[in-house]
Amino acid sequence: MSGEGKRRHGDRGDAGQGEGLVLGIDCSTTACKAIVWDGRGRVVSEGRASIGLTNPEPDAWEQDAERWWEATLEATRQAVERLGEGNAWRVRAMGITHQRETFVVTDAEGKPLHPALVWMDARCRPEVAEAIAALGETRLHTVTGKPPCTTPSLYKLLFLLRRGAPSLGAQRPRVLDVHALLSWRLTGRLATSLASADPLGLVDMEARDFSPEILALAGLSRAQLPVLCAPGEVIGGLMEAAAGALGLPAGLPVVAGAGDGQAAALGAGLSGPGAAYLNLGTAIVSGVVSSAYRIDRAFRTMVAATPGAYLLETDLKGGTFTLTWLVERLLGRSASEVGGTLSALEQVARGLPPGADGLLLVPYWNGVMNPYWDDDASGVMVGWHGAHAPAHVYRATLEGIAMEQRLHTEAVEAASGPIGELLVMGGGSRSDLWCQILADVTGKPVVRTGATEASSLGAGMLAAWASGMFPDLGAAVGAMSARGATFSPGAQQGIYDRLYREVYAGLYPALAGSLKRLAALRAEARGGLAGKAVR
Repeated sequence: MSGEGKRRHGDRGDAGQGEGLVLGIDCSTTACKAIVWDGRGRVVSEGRASIGLTNPEPDAWEQDAERWWEATLEATRQAVERLGEGNAWRVRAMGITHQRETFVVTDAEGKPLHPALVWMDARCRPEVAEAIAALGETRLHTVTGKPPCTTPSLYKLLFLLRRGAPSLGAQRPRVLDVHALLSWRLTGRLATSLASADPLGLVDMEARDFSPEILALAGLSRAQLPVLCAPGEVIGGLMEAAAGALGLPAGLPVVAGAGDGQAAALGAGLSGPGAAYLNLGTAIVSGVVSSAYRIDRAFRTMVAATPGAYLLETDLKGGTFTLTWLVERLLGRSASEVGGTLSALEQVARGLPPGADGLLLVPYWNGVMNPYWDDDASGVMVGWHGAHAPAHVYRATLEGIAMEQRLHTEAVEAASGPIGELLVMGGGSRSDLWCQILADVTGKPVVRTGATEASSLGAGMLAAWASGMFPDLGAAVGAMSARGATFSPGAQQGIYDRLYREVYAGLYPALAGSLKRLAALRAEARGGLAGKAVR
């Protein structure tokens, strides 16, 4: 791993501990959020720009990678302008966080050669099987920390270069995660954070560097990949052209951050064992910090944003994505109506009984990772009757995700030790109803973090440490994180416990064989339609 970038722990100028401002860039799945934080973790200003997502065919999810850069420019300009004229100099560093497993292939100058493949893209099922045949499931898990499935970029990349756009392979393209593309355009240096490259599935987790064995499987060389920097390392200074476009001073330190999940753990104030962060976002991601490298099918292992540590992480790909699906695809509302429709559904759902009047949902809208690692899994909803309405589906979705989280949390506890509380953040955490359901279903206190945008805050913490605002990362986390409302398990815990044990826990295992056959028939039917179209 590169030692070119240096942290600037002693470079404080005339500022005292915690003084100054930092910028956290969060380039997520649907938007880029640029938030300026002060040394107490308070939002000073912010900007936001949307990022489009396309679904050109079943299982295909793509983006225009140029939009990552355009949205970063737009959001950052908004945040800087809202600081007020002449105040940009107060920003001492900027850190980056982003959607993970999403990548783009570019030419030598960084021009995208193909739309970026987003983390939800699942066209690579055959490539998962081929990689297992080549190296073995155990070896892939041991090296990368992740059981083979369609989520890590490795298998999407194999699909792209072998079936999706095989002509790209001859061009020996560069392979960039979101962080790498942004840091290259900001600083002129092709580099990314180790905690950003790790989700690609190309990193040897114990060596904390790209794996020659996995690169050989993918047909890649080191020259096609960015330099790796430790989280909190200064990648470089902001180039003049980029500085002018952003409204920030040239030379401003650009700090290696982490993927959104690892950054969220920092933003939640998670620094050791005994608690887990829980991000209620497009995906539902939870994790606990581990000082040692360990693997288990109960979780995937990530490089933590905390120096030298790992994050044992669970991931449900059908999070608030499932709620958006309900509004847009099932109810036929436009994207601009999503927020208002969800608020109206929640108002009605509050008055429904636990268990959504007999409706139960298994939220595998995008397959299932831990603990089953089944890309053929699909969503299940049972218990329908004629009195059910959209609000019942809404409540069943909140409850189904909460029950899945209990499954995840108990599996992680069995492998790594007890979890006393869940530190919750993300857009879904604004819902009091959902937070209370989570507490009742899991039987654990759910503590709302002080910052809803915990990923951006985590990137800001790394920037604050790197710029010398704090003597170490622990001091930055302690000063900038906060706790909000606590939701304790209540009177409905008993009925939820029975629903979980007597129905939910056994539902997917009972249906797994049928779901796999259904997935095979789905693929066969698609193939038949495609054949007719050709003829």
